[in-house]
Amino acid sequence: MAKQQIPSYEDLQWPILKVLEDRGGSASIQELSEHVATRLGLSDESLDVLHLDGPQSEVDYRAAWARTHLKYIGAVDNTARGIWTITETGRSIGSEDELRHLIRQEKKKRSQEWARSTQKSVDEADEVTGEQGWQDSLLAILRRIRPDAFERLCQRILRESDFVKVEVTGRTGDGGIDGAGVLRVNLISFHVRFQCKRYTGSVGAREIRDFRGAMVGRADKGLFITTGAFTKDAEREATRDGAPAIDLIDGVELCHLLKRLELGVSTETAEIVKPQAAFFDGL
Repeated sequence: MAKQQIPSYEDLQWPILKVLEDRGGSASIQELSEHVATRLGLSDESLDVLHLDGPQSEVDYRAAWARTHLKYIGAVDNTARGIWTITETGRSIGSEDELRHLIRQEKKKRSQEWARSTQKSVDEADEVTGEQGWQDSLLAILRRIRPDAFERLCQRILRESDFVKVEVTGRTGDGGIDGAGVLRVNLISFHVRFQCKRYTGSVGAREIRDFRGAMVGRADKGLFITTGAFTKDAEREATRDGAPAIDLIDGVELCHLLKRLELGVSTETAEIVKPQAAFFDGL
């Protein structure tokens, strides 16, 4: 599907606002993506188009821009855990035309501020440039490492995530199963088989079916980890009724998982110094 058939980030702003309102005022990014796609009647073909080499889809990439522009005008806010909420300002916006007018005004104001401060005037959102930048760099590194090194990385991820008895098998003719582990939840243990693939594009339903066929009778659950993305057909196949469920971790989620576990990713916090005038007034 051609990119011009995919909604622009401007076209996604109003649906995002209305979905947040309909969902009780808050939603995760995944919930927003699913309900906005339903609201706009987007096809699987459009949702499967990747932005550049992925793993993020073009729709999700543009939706990130849309959310950030909504945040610029105070219509939405978000938490560190990726939950987005609609504000009173957002609820008070009565129409899509009004919303676009407010965003145009804010963009004009920001452009003027950038010009006055002699900063480079680029209309890039913090969420997109910041998140996309480090994720792209990390994925580029992951795609360069050897397949066996990537398997060992996935083994380390599972161990850091409270799995035990994690082993990498990687045997040829094993139906794509790269390893196994046991996840202990309180007094219950789940035997898991996992597959980890360094993909640039998308994993389809066929790969999910092949993986399930190899794990059936050998595990309680399956886990598929990739540096790429999953098509909508793959996501449906992973949770198909009557079949063992397979959990999917795409490139974006893998990046955030490595960040949370502090595996090969460090986070730096800038020191912000602010003089407190009230202190001096009280002398």
